[in-house]
This record gives sequence, C-alpha cells and structure tokens, in this order.
Amino acid sequence: MKRALPLLAAMLAMPLSAAHAQDYDARVARVLKSTPLIDGHNDWPEALREREGEARWTMDLNDLSSRPERYNTDIARLRRGKVGAQFWSVWVSPDLSGKEQVEQTLEQIDLVKSICTRYPQTFAMVRTAEEVRRAHRAGRIGCLIGVEGGGQIDGSLSVLRSYAELGAGYLTLTHSRTIEWADSATDNPSHDGLTDFGRRIVAELNRLGMLVDLSHVSEGTMRDALAVTKAPVIFSHSGARALNDHPRNVSDAVLALVRANGGVVMVDYAPPYVSDAYRRWSADAAAEKTRLNAPPYGGLAIGQPEKAAAAYAAWLAAHPAPRVTLAQVADHIEHVARVAGTDHVGLGSDFDGVGDTLPDGLEDVATYPALLAELMRRGWSDADIAKLAGGNVLRVMEAAARVKGELAS
Repeated sequence: MKRALPLLAAMLAMPLSAAHAQDYDARVARVLKSTPLIDGHNDWPEALREREGEARWTMDLNDLSSRPERYNTDIARLRRGKVGAQFWSVWVSPDLSGKEQVEQTLEQIDLVKSICTRYPQTFAMVRTAEEVRRAHRAGRIGCLIGVEGGGQIDGSLSVLRSYAELGAGYLTLTHSRTIEWADSATDNPSHDGLTDFGRRIVAELNRLGMLVDLSHVSEGTMRDALAVTKAPVIFSHSGARALNDHPRNVSDAVLALVRANGGVVMVDYAPPYVSDAYRRWSADAAAEKTRLNAPPYGGLAIGQPEKAAAAYAAWLAAHPAPRVTLAQVADHIEHVARVAGTDHVGLGSDFDGVGDTLPDGLEDVATYPALLAELMRRGWSDADIAKLAGGNVLRVMEAAARVKGELAS
C-alpha cells in the first residue's frame, strides 16, 4: 500500500489535460487494435518513381525521414501511425498518351507488389475485406491498389479487366483532365457528366467488384455515376464543399446521395481542399506567377526568369500561405458525418501526393492517431471512430463483392 501512495499522489498532481491525452491515446490504440485503419489514397509509389528512378526497386524503405526531399511515408512511420491497410495510388500523368498511361500504370502496380514481396513481414497484398482483416490480425499492413484516372484504361474495357486481375481495387473515373467519357472537376466539361460509355465503365466496375471512385470528378459525373452504380461508391480523397467551395469537394446534395447509395467519403488533407483561405491564396499565388512571367506573350518580367523568380519570392514573403490545421480536417470529417452520417465517412490523406504542404499536425503517416484523438475530444464514440478508421470502407468493399456475386449469377 505504501508503494502505491506515491503513484496516487503523482496521478492527482498530473494536469487534467495530460490525463485526458493519455486516455485518448489508449482509446485510439484499443480501437485500432480491433479495427484496421484504412487510408483511401497515398501516392507513395508515384513519389518513389519520380524521385528515385530505378533505385525504387531496391532502396531501403524502412526510414525515409532524413531524405533531402521529404517523404510523408515509410515503414517506420506507417507502424507508428498504426496503419492497418492502404490503398496505394498508381497514378500516372493524364497528359501522357493512352498507351503510355497503360504502360506506366502496369509499372506502378508492379512496384506496389514488389514492395510487398520485399517486406513480407510488414506488407501483404489484399483484395477483400476479409483479407484486410486477416492481414491486420497477423500484424501486417494490407496493400490495396487504386488506379487514379479513367484515362489509364485508354478507353478499353479489356485494360480495365486486366487491372482487376492484377488486383486493382478501385478506378477513379477521371483525374485532372476531362476525358472522352467523363468530366473532371478541374477541367472544362464536355459531357455534362458521363457519356454512355462512361456508364458502361461504371457497370463493368460493378461486375468486376472494383470500387467506383468519384474523387476528382465533376458534380455531374458524381451524380451520373451514383444514378447508375449498383454498388456503394467511394470518394478516395475528397472534402466537404460546404466548408470549402472547391469543385473537387462533395456538396451537401451529393452527400445525401452518398448516404442513400451506402458509399463513403474519405476525407483528404490537401490544403487547397481543406481551407477556403488557402484555396484563395493558392489562386492568387498562381495568378501572380503568371502576371510576372507567362511566355511567349505575357508577364511583367517576360523572358527574364531570374527577375521573375526574385519578384515572386518577394510576393510570397509579403503574402505567406494561410495556416491549415489538423482541426480543420476534423471539421470536414464532422461535416460529412453530420450530413451523410457516421456510416459514410473515412480517411483519404493524399500523403506523398501534395509534396510537403500538409496541415499542421498531419505531416506524415505517423499522425493518424492524433486526428482520431481530436475527434474523441469532440465527443466521438469509440464505435464511430472505428467506422471512420476503417469499418465503413470495409463495409463498402463487402457490398461491392456481393454485387459482383449477384451480377455473376
């Protein structure tokens, strides 16, 4: 008993906030022990390809925190972040020809599989919700694949079917460009949503059991896909448009459709989609760069890149980027949950897809527990945290598998 008295005194002397922080950490740990945390979108494979070239096949991926160009992802930080499964994006530039997009997509899929093969104690390739759970119980991180752009199928259902055979779990219908069969959120529309062939793509995704991903697409494309699909959809990395009126985000009207569909919006961390102030600053910064030097005809310092760069640096110094925070990401999560319901929200960070420009407190894959703890501080129950962390997307994966079975019968 005497030995317990100093411990009791220390606990009583502990600041209440510290005691609560410890309680939240313990709760997060309990939730993530039973429910795999699943991120809908991480661009690590593409970042490795772009920065490391051929070295990406053999380099040590355990700790990349000291690299000159900072990564958001490595094995050590995935473990600290208690990640249970990850949809790895196999994005390639939509500016490439269709054939080149297919070739590079295959290379990206190969890289994801290679990483899993090289680190079998850490990673496991998975396709189904049960395989995700099995890997999680074994202490391994499930590797899922997301093809981030409809242009990557080069207009071919056969290519789409081949990606499915190779393990792709979702197709993002468009990326930053409007393509022949679907409008993008960030390009001029051509189809007012999906064409008839685009609707066939959605139907084929249902038949294959692949998820329909509506991040990056126009609202018209969102609505058309939701009207056609027989399975729940995902938004692999998007925010709430009511909080930041970026066309990449999801309006309340579409959130209501997502609720009816049974889908899930996985909330993004990219500052232009999180913060309206940052979105406006980013537009001003881009306009200033164009104002200074826009060859071949425009710009105050046209043809003088050094002078333009110096003037732009001075502008940036006088107009610093607005601060974006973990709390603002939590605001988006809460808005989606209020409008669509806690059964329809998830996490889709976009790590290693937006450089090192991330919200304060969400700098890398080690920070998921901090975000979940913030939501607990706001009153979220452990059951709802489990849904957000991975339960909702597992439910969607199971539903897509059922639809696949029904369509095959």
